Parts: sequence; C-alpha cells; structure tokens
Amino acid sequence: MNPNPDAVIVGAGPAGLACAATMRGAGLKATVLEKTAEVGAVWRRHYDRLHLHTDRNHSGLPGMAMPSSYPAYPSRAQMVAYLENYAARFAINPVFGAEVSRIKREGPQWRVEFAEEKLLAPIVVIATGIADAPYRPVWPGMDGFSGEILHSCDYRNPAPYAGRRVLVVGFGNSGGEIALDLANAGVAVALAVRGPVQIIPRDLLGFPILSWAILYRRLPARFVDAINAPVLRLAVGDFENLGLQRAAKGPRRMVEEDGRVPLIDIGTLAKIRDGAIAVRGGIDRFAADGIVFADGTIEKFDAVILATGFRPNLRALMPDVVDVLDRHGMPRVTGAPTAEAGLYFCGQITAPTGQLREIGIEAQHIADNARRYLAEAA
Repeated sequence: MNPNPDAVIVGAGPAGLACAATMRGAGLKATVLEKTAEVGAVWRRHYDRLHLHTDRNHSGLPGMAMPSSYPAYPSRAQMVAYLENYAARFAINPVFGAEVSRIKREGPQWRVEFAEEKLLAPIVVIATGIADAPYRPVWPGMDGFSGEILHSCDYRNPAPYAGRRVLVVGFGNSGGEIALDLANAGVAVALAVRGPVQIIPRDLLGFPILSWAILYRRLPARFVDAINAPVLRLAVGDFENLGLQRAAKGPRRMVEEDGRVPLIDIGTLAKIRDGAIAVRGGIDRFAADGIVFADGTIEKFDAVILATGFRPNLRALMPDVVDVLDRHGMPRVTGAPTAEAGLYFCGQITAPTGQLREIGIEAQHIADNARRYLAEAA
C-alpha cells in the first residue's frame, strides 16, 4: 500500500477499477480500498442466471474491451472473470479487507479511515456502486410470517423453492428475471407490482436497446419517449390486460427523473401471458402463512423475495461533508467535480445509457480533472 497516494479510491468493483486504471493513465498514484477479499464482490453475489442487460460492445471498461468470445450479453461469471483480468492487466492491487469507516477533510488533504488505519490524499473517489445496500421495506405482520423472507441479493437459483409458492416483490430487472428463473423451473410464482410500470425489449429492430438510448442521448427525454412510444408498444405489446398498468412517464423520463429502470424484458412478459407467472397488486400486510394485498385478497406463500432495490446512504461515511449529498444520502454529482475540492463519485447514479458505459466515461473525466486539480494546487 502506497502511504502517500495522489488518490484513494473506495471500492474495487467496476467503477473503482476503472478509476484506478484511468488514474494510472493520467500519471497519478492511486490506492484502492476494498472491504471484501476480492474484486467485483457485488457481481459475485448476484443470482446465478444473471446476464448483463447491456451488450458486450458497450460494457467494457476504459482500455480493455470485453473479449470477443463473450456472447452479446455476458453472464455474471463472465463479468467477474473480466473484472479479475482487468485488475491484472492494469496491475491494480487493492487493499482487501479495508472497510472504510469515515472520510473527512484534514487541511488540504482527505483523511480516509479504515480498519484502525488511515490514509491521507488530496483526491478521494467514492466508487462503492449502487447495489451494495439492499433496501428491505417493512410491512405489518412480517415478524409473524411463518415463511422465508429474503432480499433479491440473497437469491441464487430456484432449487431451494421446488414445490413452494413464492412471491417476488418488485417489477424491476431483478424482480422480473428472478420470477422468470423460478417459472422456468416450474415453481409457482407471483409478482407483487405496486404501481405503474414501463417495459422495453432488450433488442429493438435488430439492435441492442442500449444502442438506441445512446443514439438519442442528447435529445430531451420527453421527445425521445414520444418518438419511441409507438415502436416500443409494437415490440412489447399491450400488457394492461395482464394486471399491469403502463406508467405515464416514458422509459427515459423514468430513469432520469425517478432513478427507476424499466423492465428490460427477456421473457418475463411471455410467462405472465401464459400464466406461469401470476401478477398481484401491492402488499398491505403479511399474514401468518401468506400475504394480504392492497385490494383485500389473501394468498398463501411459502417464501417472499424482496426485489426492492438498493438505497446506499453515504452520509454515515462522511458526516462532516456538506453540499455533496442529497436528502437521501446520494451524491448530487457523479463523474465530475463536487462542491468539495478533490472529492469525486463514480457510477453512483442510474444512467439510461448503460451503467458500465457511463462508469467508463465518468472514470476518464475524473482522472483528467484530478490531474488538472493537482497541477493547479502544486
């Protein structure tokens, strides 16, 4: 571990590794701190069948494309292997087992505290990602529920649920894909969908949906949603007769204004249409052996999987830092200078043009800005 780095990077997932590589390319010395024992820890915990929802050509990190031998949409295991190879290629050697407990200003430097140690550096990059703080809603009666309750981050595969009735809560990509995984294995599964949704295909007119998002990225969200609506409706079909309500906001506005990613359909809708996945409304409360839904219906379930997303709150990490986090503890700015000189965030905000693609762009911007910042401070 370099005792006098130019930058400390918190996290050794895609964002942390990308920042380390671009910092090196900018001639800066960076130390990466990772609380677990491996790079890409969050990716290692995802469910077995997960594949990227963004295509291979738009998912590589700076300086190293994903292997051409990978399929169009790489698997979780392939993503983990890619991150390991990326770290090796750029000689990124994180300090493992270094869970950062506090970050605070100390004169012109930033003090980063971890595992009874500390590092001082003029630059700090928070690259902990958006999928490392599971959000678990609370409903009345949960304590008395006789079945299993787990977050989607703890789901691996359908094997433990054979012969059981499962409710998946949430209609994001994790919820839709876990329900599909269970249905394909013959498990009796239902989706609890509380509000209006948007659904888009993974490929549109022979091209990855991400390619269209990138093509239209400079156009206003309302305009993009308006011109895309007819072709998306043709591609996805009507789903209002399946117990789902179409959101008034289009997919692009949903991401930009609400931070919600529409369901990228890879087969979930077909399983809903053929009855293999049932659709239910929002949850009112838990009963001893099941769920009471908002419309008053009661149904028995043996397990409930909460695909309710993640809500990282960074305020506990930097309680003395002001004007850089919103009321939810999320960064106001990512991939650019913040209100605090030398403090950056990478990959912390959902992007309509692909999280991995945006991480690469942000990492390069951060490295370029950090180099200028240090040159001006010298």
